[in-house]
Parts: sequence; C-alpha cells; structure tokens
Amino acid sequence: MRKEYDFSKGKRGAVIPSPGKTRITIMLDDDIIEHYRAEAESAGIGYQTMINTALRSAIAAKGGRKAGDRPITVAMLRKVLREELHAG
Repeated sequence: MRKEYDFSKGKRGAVIPSPGKTRITIMLDDDIIEHYRAEAESAGIGYQTMINTALRSAIAAKGGRKAGDRPITVAMLRKVLREELHAG
C-alpha cells in the first residue's frame, strides 16, 4: 500500500451505474422494512429487490397487467415480427 493516495479527481456515488434505476431516499415504517428484510434473508435476495417487486405487482394489479409485463417497445415489436416472418 502507498503512504498517500490522490483523491483530488475522485467522485462520490456508485462505482458502476445501474441502468434503469434511480437512487432515492424514502421513509418507510420500521415494521415494513423489518418484514422485507426477514423475507429477503430467507429467500436469499435483497430486501430492496423485494420491495421493488411488491411495488411493481401493485402497479400491475391496478393497471390490469401481469406483474413483470412491460409496455412493448418499437425494438421489441420489430424483433418479434422478424422472428414470426422468418418462422413462417
């Protein structure tokens, strides 16, 4: 190890950006956090991932879509059409 390091050009924040995700601060009740932490620990996944899944399911239920369904994009539509035309 060096005795000194130059951090003058260092930046705060995530080392690797997460595309499609935004860091926010949110206040949740303690019992909600504890519930998801316990569930996540037993499932072997992160509690924030479980909260995200629960929110996505709530949105899907309200909008009538299945959990995990996403609006189709032009790129996805083109891919599906190419596959169908090629198979036919």
